[in-house]
Amino acid sequence: MSKLDHILEPEPTAVRRLEIISGTGRRRRFSADDKSRIIEETLAAGAVVSEIARRHGLTPQQLFGWRRQARQSASAAAHRAAPRFVPAVVDRLTPSRPVRRRGRQRGRDPDLGGGVIEVEIDGVTIRIGRGAEPKTVAAVLQALKGSA
Repeated sequence: MSKLDHILEPEPTAVRRLEIISGTGRRRRFSADDKSRIIEETLAAGAVVSEIARRHGLTPQQLFGWRRQARQSASAAAHRAAPRFVPAVVDRLTPSRPVRRRGRQRGRDPDLGGGVIEVEIDGVTIRIGRGAEPKTVAAVLQALKGSA
């Protein structure tokens, strides 16, 4: 056995140090007020997120996660606060005289007196006549809402 091997072997000791970690360790809990205050600091002009995170003992990833959660909860709150109904405007139009056509009619003329709903979304106008199926109307409105 060489002298070098002898040196690399640890010396036998009777007592070794054993450390037991109980609890959550470094995990800290931040209140909603603390989170919002720290997030506000990051939104200031010229703010550097990594410096703010270091000052509060956080990682930049954790701070960016808080910012994402705040944006998502704000958009969800705005979506919930959106009005479910819009005011309806009743416009009483007097029907003009129907024009008589010669020959056979291919379809029936819509009733100009009533039963027509007109919906305008972002410049697109939809007229829903009497007898339209609710499922069809809902599908068309959902499609318009999704494309807007």
